[in-house]
Amino acid sequence: MDAVTSFFMPWLQTFFGDNIDWKQVFLIGMTPLFLLAFVIEFAVQKRRKNTASFKLKEIFANLSLGASYQLFEALVWVLFTAAVFSWAYGYRLMDIPVNAWTVVPIYVAVELCFYIYHRSSHRVRWFWTAHVPHHSGQVMNFTTAMRQSLLNAFVGIWIFYIPLCLLGVPPVVVMFCLAVNLAYQYFIHTETIGKLPAWFEAIFNTPSHHRVHHGRNPEYIDRNYGGTLIIFDRLFGTFEPEVAKAEFGITQQINSYNPVVLNLHEAVDMMRDVMAPGPVAQRVKHLIMPPDWEREGHTPIRTWSVTPHSIAIKPKE
Repeated sequence: MDAVTSFFMPWLQTFFGDNIDWKQVFLIGMTPLFLLAFVIEFAVQKRRKNTASFKLKEIFANLSLGASYQLFEALVWVLFTAAVFSWAYGYRLMDIPVNAWTVVPIYVAVELCFYIYHRSSHRVRWFWTAHVPHHSGQVMNFTTAMRQSLLNAFVGIWIFYIPLCLLGVPPVVVMFCLAVNLAYQYFIHTETIGKLPAWFEAIFNTPSHHRVHHGRNPEYIDRNYGGTLIIFDRLFGTFEPEVAKAEFGITQQINSYNPVVLNLHEAVDMMRDVMAPGPVAQRVKHLIMPPDWEREGHTPIRTWSVTPHSIAIKPKE
């Protein structure tokens, strides 16, 4: 282990400096396992003669989005985010030790922060611009988890984790817990696994719960925000069990596999809505209201072709 550490640390410090982004390091390190899992998933589904969820264009888009996400996350961490986390930790209220007694509560706290971030990403358009690429895929397989946006690095999702640093959790611990959380979520983006034992489904996020989250069925929209756990959805009233088969995608389906379009289409449309003539107070609401909000007298702008889904309705609160 010492030999491995001494080999890799100089490389990591060359790129990241002293504030290494352990989230991205962990996720990049997990990539071979992610790809192996995808190969196994495909083999299982091929044996079942059920490969409809493996479309080459969509898989390529997923991998392209994942690569750009990792690159920009790491870059912005070096240039900005690491300094913000260090600054916040410098004003911490206490020193929270990391040991066998505290690691589980810390992890659950990170999960709660993820839940709040994830729910906000569906209900605040500013954050939705960075989250919509993840939901625009119309099939579900392991690579869908890699369908992330480079805008994640710019819209400020780090703000949801700053309170833990202010409380006294070291930034490296926050980032590592978040990395484990995100790595777990890779394995729930699948149709290959059905429902798991009831006790597991009651506590943890599962493929069944997450298929609901990605569904654009009316009863599934804006449900099941959890990362590794489903307890906060049950507690805050956003849980929905899987009953009907989920239909994947978004209610205003973007008709493109181009990674640039997938990354930027909602952000471009949002800013064009903001700049469109009208009272300033109403125009600013395009940034903070839910993605489906429309201001009176203004038709939502769609820069690229979209297909309204036939079952699209107003999302539940």
